[in-house]
Amino acid sequence: MGRGRKKAKQTRVARELKYHTFDPDLDKLQQELASERGDNQYADIADKYADYDEDEEDED
Repeated sequence: MGRGRKKAKQTRVARELKYHTFDPDLDKLQQELASERGDNQYADIADKYADYDEDEEDED
């Protein structure tokens, strides 16, 4: 009997997600994610490897 209740709940949740719309605050989400990982984490990594050139490595 437990599996039937679990499946019914999953069906209800899936239906709610499919048919009910919501308006997320994308600016707030972006600020929250930036504060969790640091503002320029990926930019720092990109700068670190910006001078790397695969063609130069292949010649060696």
